[in-house]
Amino acid sequence: MITIDYKRLNISPGDRILDMGCGPGRHVSGACADYEAKVVGADINIEDLLEAKTNIFVHEAYGGKLRGSWGLSAADITALPFADHAFDHVICSEVLEHIPDDHSAAKELNRVLKPGGTLTLSVPRFFPEKICWTLSRAYCNTRGGHIRIYKKSEIVVLFESLGLKKRFSHHAHSIHTPYWWLKCLVGPENDAALPVALYNRFLTWDIMKKPKLTRSLDSLFNPVLGKSIVVYFRK
Repeated sequence: MITIDYKRLNISPGDRILDMGCGPGRHVSGACADYEAKVVGADINIEDLLEAKTNIFVHEAYGGKLRGSWGLSAADITALPFADHAFDHVICSEVLEHIPDDHSAAKELNRVLKPGGTLTLSVPRFFPEKICWTLSRAYCNTRGGHIRIYKKSEIVVLFESLGLKKRFSHHAHSIHTPYWWLKCLVGPENDAALPVALYNRFLTWDIMKKPKLTRSLDSLFNPVLGKSIVVYFRK
């Protein structure tokens, strides 16, 4: 499930991209598949990095040769092990809502970005996320879970205070929003509940097959029900 729209980044051959908080590697694979870029996926969770490595190898084996190159690194977002201005593009998708010191994280993302480069953030959108918090205390009290709900204006102020300029924004994944509401209703850990299991099968099918109907419905409802807000900046 790709949240970032790479077409908005103007990626050139040889560009260096950091995907901070890469998780299972979906954005790393996406960038390498379509662009001749050098992509680094970084995450503090070693298990996620191992899963990302496996997933990228599977993508190479069954999805065709990747155009770009990739590497993985263990990293703390508040103290990144990269030089100043090391990357042409920085991506941070669904991470900041987990970070207690988000200001230090924002400074580090800005530090490793080249002047003129792009920084793209996504976080859960306020309205759908607020409903999740209302439906389930466990959703927001889980260890390593979400500790805050952002409004778009707060994300913009945080990064514009560092000298970046907002370019545009959009919402994503509207068809995923009901899934999370269902999970919160039955309990976030109760994946065996029939409504949750059936909806998960539907989402997996949608991600794998990418049918035009669900892509169109997702785009249609994103302005109202989009699960994530994606904001693009330039340094």
